[in-house]
Amino acid sequence: MATCVIVGKALDMKWQNRPRGMPTISTFYGILIRMFFNDHAPPHFHARYGEFEATIDIGTLEVIQGGLPSRALNLVKEWAMMNREQLQEDWRLCRENTPPAKIEPLP
Repeated sequence: MATCVIVGKALDMKWQNRPRGMPTISTFYGILIRMFFNDHAPPHFHARYGEFEATIDIGTLEVIQGGLPSRALNLVKEWAMMNREQLQEDWRLCRENTPPAKIEPLP
């Protein structure tokens, strides 16, 4: 949750138009791929499958935190390898608090 900074008597404008939530950039085989706005480094995305969630580094495709069943993780890594440039661009957009582009799912 973003907190507003009070500058004099006016709100700091950088927070007024800030997107909220965690946009879903792709969905396939029951897997949701998301990114937070203005998230911490390293560049990464979040994959959710049922009750499982993993944070995955875009550069290495290694799991940073959490975990997924092996089949779901293999699908996520396959998708991410095919879309690494788009993931990097979406990361850049999210760091600027700009909505990311949707990325095509696995066929």
